[in-house]
Amino acid sequence: PRPRVAFCFPAGPCAMGPSTTRTRFPSVAVPPEHVRRAAGRPHIVFILVDDQGFRDVGYHGSEIKTPTLDRLAAQGVKLENYYVQPLCSPSRSQLMTGRYQIHTGLQHSIIRATQPNCLPLENVTLPQKLQQAGYSTHMVGKWHLGFYKRGCLPTQRGFDTFFGSLLGSGDYYSHYKCEGPGMCGYDLYEGEEAAWEQDRGMYSTVMFTRKAVGILANHDPRRQPLFLYLAYQAVHSPLQAPARYLERYKAIPNPHRRKYAAMVSCLDEAVHNLTLALKRYGYYDNTVIVYSSDNGGQPLAGGSNWPLRGSKATYWEGGIRAVGFVHSPLLVNKGTKCRSLVHITDWFPTLVTLGEGTIDEDLNLDGYDVWEAISEGRPSPRQDILHNIDPIYVKAKNGSWKAGYGLWNTAVQAALRVGHWKLLTGVPGYSDWVPPQTFSNQRLTNRWHNERVRWDRGKSVWLFNISADPYERADLSQRYPHVVKKMLMRLAQYNRTAVPVRYPSKDLRSNPLYNGGVWGPWFKDERERQEEEEQYRNLFGNHLGRRKWIKKLRNRKSKRKTE
Repeated sequence: PRPRVAFCFPAGPCAMGPSTTRTRFPSVAVPPEHVRRAAGRPHIVFILVDDQGFRDVGYHGSEIKTPTLDRLAAQGVKLENYYVQPLCSPSRSQLMTGRYQIHTGLQHSIIRATQPNCLPLENVTLPQKLQQAGYSTHMVGKWHLGFYKRGCLPTQRGFDTFFGSLLGSGDYYSHYKCEGPGMCGYDLYEGEEAAWEQDRGMYSTVMFTRKAVGILANHDPRRQPLFLYLAYQAVHSPLQAPARYLERYKAIPNPHRRKYAAMVSCLDEAVHNLTLALKRYGYYDNTVIVYSSDNGGQPLAGGSNWPLRGSKATYWEGGIRAVGFVHSPLLVNKGTKCRSLVHITDWFPTLVTLGEGTIDEDLNLDGYDVWEAISEGRPSPRQDILHNIDPIYVKAKNGSWKAGYGLWNTAVQAALRVGHWKLLTGVPGYSDWVPPQTFSNQRLTNRWHNERVRWDRGKSVWLFNISADPYERADLSQRYPHVVKKMLMRLAQYNRTAVPVRYPSKDLRSNPLYNGGVWGPWFKDERERQEEEEQYRNLFGNHLGRRKWIKKLRNRKSKRKTE
């Protein structure tokens, strides 16, 4: 078992902030034990944003203005060697479970709205562990971890409350989403029911922020620690932004980049409002704020990962190296950069340990407790990352066991980081660099050829020294075959622990037309069917059945009289 973090949190009135003066809760001379424990454990606010590219934050040199994010990161710890997954569902699954995709069966693509699939129920989640530790747990925003049956919903997976969307994307104002012709539905939830009455056509970034602020206002930070998971829909497509933010970026001629920049500015302002609320309601002095993107940016939708290679949905650095930072008065070394290896699976053990929860051996976590590496600058316990092994993705035409020295079939898409080294096999995805000047022209493809590299056609193995070459320009697989062999052996070892891929076929019963126009649970297992049938039988026998039989008897009597 990994050692627990020894860390003292500030106590006393100075740590409680303005909330100590609120009169809503009765004051006591000697606070109860659970109140004293709450004061010693941090509130945790995890902000996950969608599709924000590596260069789409001011402190990475972006033309997009993000004063709030820049300030919070500068006063906290910037994570400059931080990795996520290249797509939405995989990153979220690893955050929630602390486990690699190969160990949950979600190693291929995303969880689609029409699939009878979700984060496997046998996996204990981060909010469940924090609940067990006495936290009040709340989620606002995008779930995207499946909803085909009720047991998959956020409120069944450890969250006391949920307000947000179940799908991966949708209209920012109407909250509708189409998955194809005739497959359209409403996607805004409060708890386990559609939030029709909550819908005012409000832009989702603003709506989610107001909901989060409301949660802070209605919770007493002195009595119980809070876990708030705020998963913004922004800045995922469709590209939509309020007009007042678009005005700021008139100088950007590319319409995709202009809208995207406006969306990021709105997001930055939302985080500012959230931070003000944390201070106003007495949380801030005892709060850990984690900010993370879920994957790299998509240049075709206005995002930028420059100078990193590749984009969202690829295993190049542009797809998996994320914007991330930790901001908290509880950090020991503030205003620093953490260059230690940190992965999205690490948040599970790190946050549970901070919350004085228990990490059981049988959880088989792939994440590490990295708090001391972040807060104090100590070496990270993490030395490697399995980015993924996807056995059913498109196979590399030139891949083979021979190319993998008989150790690994290089036709299979896989990516592994060990120390300074990164290995890729199969088809890693779109591999160009997209420079900033690309966005000066309305047609995104006009200048891409200036950075296009054609020498890797037909390849199925790449090796890079990421510390020396973070832009992945020099493939070293031919120069260091012994390193390639060692990493292929490590891939094979990981693969022996993999569970079968969960990627079921489309289920037509998922169509919102059969569910009152709402995207929501449609699948019922045998137990649920039996319970439903029993309810109908009781209803029939107790009420409906009686009325029908009385009507039938009356009809029979009237017929006899006429005869």
